[in-house]
Parts: sequence; C-alpha cells; structure tokens
Amino acid sequence: MEDKIYIFDTTLRDGEQAPGIHLNVREKTEIAEQLSRLNVDIIEAGFPVSSASDFESVREISRKIKDRRIAALCRANDGDIEIAGEALKEAANPVIHTFISSSDIHLKYQFKMTRQKALEMAGQAVKKSRQYTDTVEFSAMDATRSDWDFLCRMFEEAIKQGASIINIPDTVGYALPEEFSRLIDYVFTNVDGIEDVVVSVHCHNDLGLAVANSLMAAAHGARQIECAVNGIGERAGNASLEEIAMIINTRGKEMGIRTDIRTEEIIRTSNLVKSLTGYLIAPNKAIVGKNAFAHESGIHQDGMLKERSTYEIIKPQDIGLGDSRLILGKHSGRHAFVEKVNEMGLKLKEEDLESAFERFKNLAEKKGAINDDDLRAIVTDKIREVKEHYVLKNYEVYSGSCIKARSTVCIIADKKEKEASAEGDGPIDASFKAIDKVTGIDTVLVDYNIEAVSAGKDAIGQVKIIVSAEENEVMGSGISTDIVEASIKAYIDGANRLKSIIQDHKQRGYIN
Repeated sequence: MEDKIYIFDTTLRDGEQAPGIHLNVREKTEIAEQLSRLNVDIIEAGFPVSSASDFESVREISRKIKDRRIAALCRANDGDIEIAGEALKEAANPVIHTFISSSDIHLKYQFKMTRQKALEMAGQAVKKSRQYTDTVEFSAMDATRSDWDFLCRMFEEAIKQGASIINIPDTVGYALPEEFSRLIDYVFTNVDGIEDVVVSVHCHNDLGLAVANSLMAAAHGARQIECAVNGIGERAGNASLEEIAMIINTRGKEMGIRTDIRTEEIIRTSNLVKSLTGYLIAPNKAIVGKNAFAHESGIHQDGMLKERSTYEIIKPQDIGLGDSRLILGKHSGRHAFVEKVNEMGLKLKEEDLESAFERFKNLAEKKGAINDDDLRAIVTDKIREVKEHYVLKNYEVYSGSCIKARSTVCIIADKKEKEASAEGDGPIDASFKAIDKVTGIDTVLVDYNIEAVSAGKDAIGQVKIIVSAEENEVMGSGISTDIVEASIKAYIDGANRLKSIIQDHKQRGYIN
C-alpha cells in the first residue's frame, strides 16, 4: 500500500461555514494560493450552489491555480452537480465532491427518504458527476452513525458508477478512535472494488477526537485526510491540518506514512487564515498557538538552555518560526534570568545578582510575563551602587475625591523597622512626607518625572526625581507597575543618596 497520505484541505469550504466567517473571492483566492505553497494535494474551494460568491470563488481559484486539484462540493442532485461542473470548467485538475446521508437518523428526520432512494441518488450523482471530470469523490454523510452493511452497499454503488475517492465522514464527531478504526477495517473487508479507490476520512472535532480519528483511519488504510487550517469549521471544527501534518512529520516513520506538506509554510498559512477569518487561535493550540514554543517554567528553561530536545519534539523552524522563546515570568529560574541578562548585554556583579533576581520575581508575581524593557529597568536599577540605609518594607495609602490622602510607610532603617504616617495633597505627597518623618532628612522635591518603560496596561512605570537637602542635590529612581510604589522607591533611593553624602561630609568635617 502506498505510504503517502493525501491532504484534502477544506478550509475554504467547511472551514468557511463556521459562524461569523465570510470570505470574499479575493480573500479565498489569497488563501488558496498559500495552500498551494503549503503543497496540499486537493483544495476544496467551495460549495458553488450555496451562493454567487462561492461559485465565483471556485471559478477564480480554478483559473489561477493549475498545480493543485480543485474540488467543489455538491449535493447528490443534478442541479448542484451542473453548477459545480460549470464552476470547475477552467480547472486543470477538477474534483467533484458529491454527498448524501447514509445514517437512518438523517434519512428519516432530515431528508425523509428511504435507504433505497438514498442508494439510487448516490449512484446517479456519481454517474452525473463523471460527465464533468474523471475524479469524483463520494461522501456518505454521517457515516459513523450509519448501519455498516448499508454504508458498504452505498460505497459499492458509488464505486460501480465511477467514484475514485470514497469518503467516510465522522460528520458529528461521534466516533471513538478504536471504533472508527474498526469501521475502516469493515469497509475495506466488505466493499467490492474498495482496493481500486482512495479511501478518505473527514472528521469533526465535537469530542476533541478529530485528529486522533483521522490518524487511526490512516493507520488502518485510509490514504486521504480531510482537514482545515487551524482546525476551523462547523461547530467545534475539523481535524487540524497543521496537527495532522506535524504528527506525521514527527512520527511518520513509526506509522509508515508521510505527506508532501511543506511544513515550513505552516505558520504563514495559519496566520493568513487567522487574519482573514478573524478567528483567533488559543495560546495553547498545538503547533500554531503562541505558547507552542514558549517556555516559562524554570525546570523547562534550564533543560532548553542545555539541550533543546529536552522539552521540544519539534523545531520551531520546521513550521516557519524563528527560535523558541524563553518567557521570563514568576515560574522562571535563575538560570534563564542570568542567560537573558547576559544576552541583553547587561552586566551584573555577582553580589547584585541575588537581589536583582528577587526584584525580578517580585515584579513577575504582579505582572506575569516580563519583557526586555522590564528586565532592563529591573537590572539597571540594581546596577547603580547605592548604599541602602533605608529599605521599604511595606506601605498603605488612603485616597479619594472626598477624603484627605494619607500614607503610612514602614521602612527598615539601621536594622530596625520604623513606621510613620502623614497626610498630603494626594497619596504620593503624603508618602513623601511620611518617609521624611522616618529618615529625619529635611528633603525638598526639586523635580518629578514618570514614564512607562514597557507597553500595555500592566506596563512598568519608572519614576525619576531630583531631591535636595543641605545644599546637596541628587537623583532618585524607582520602578514598579504601581505608580505610588515606584514614587516611594524613587524617594527612598534619593534619601539613601542624600544620607550617604551627609555621612561622608560629616566624616570629612564639612558639617557638624
């Protein structure tokens, strides 16, 4: 048996049927051109009878893309088939994909049709489709909830009338992998002529099993998998093309199968579909989610820094991405922190490393992910050599439109905790006055400046101030996601600098 799995992409047909997706002709053509670069085998371009836009999309894609098979979907009736044939007229390799339900629940409640009638319509539809192309795919909708013997009879009739692809859809995502594989085996064993056609599967993801079912079918002899980029489609979507492709790329040798997908085009294709459909991708989505190649855990980062394969079974370059990302956050370890600091060209003395790392962890608890600007602010704030006479332990502020602002600060000074409270014109002014009570320094605020050093609502704010005392003027700096806290840190930094100058002047005898 051939080891190649043919990839039938239904992004532009089943994928576009997802609620809220409305692609125009230009957008569909753009995606189809990218699917060609991805090297899928068949592009299902639309359902021509469903709308004028779908008809034009199939026709335009047929005109422009000559190196792929282009498929059009149609129900098992003459009108649908004729319109599909017309839309595919200029295709170099046209495929008519016709279908009818095989399950009793569909035939009874939706189509109000007997099994015999459905059987006849299936054969007639394939025969009619052969007037337009030699490649006809027949699908028995809701196959997994059908009577297996009747399903086999329907497939035999389709093959007899000239179908070259037989599709077994799990239309409502009902099948379990072991059950689906038994159905595939049953079809191969009980359908006359099955050895002369390609067996395809089209699995939906209602129970999260679309990819698993598709691969089980391939393991049992199916040689075409129908799937969609980013797994989009009706309800919970279709089997995800990128997951199918990368599972086979990664484990195909053990499975004895392969695809011709150019995997380095995966991320470009995924991003294009995301952009044009407006359907976002979950961060933890396999292969194309933004976290798929991102590592925050300290244990994982340590392993990645030593050897990538410790925690990655796929190289990001294989799907068209750059390098993996080590995300600095509250779960990150010292190894990743130091590696990133060195990568950014920042120099930290060994004795400053521990305190800088502690500041990083404290900020990560509040903010989450730490970006380069955040890290630079954290590290450069520690690089400045200032003796810490005063260290902030905690603070509380009370402020509002109808109350006088009040701040209480607790500062460690001379290894003792000292607490003071003060009122002021706003929480920052009140905090500065409370700090003055602890330090005993008669400080004058000369200048105050605040700026965001990183982007977003949770950006780090950096406060820079100039303060003076006893004719000495110094700058203080503080950073935090909380502006009041950044201001307090900056003022204490200034107080430390003033204290050092005052002590030095006393030692030199400049002042009493």
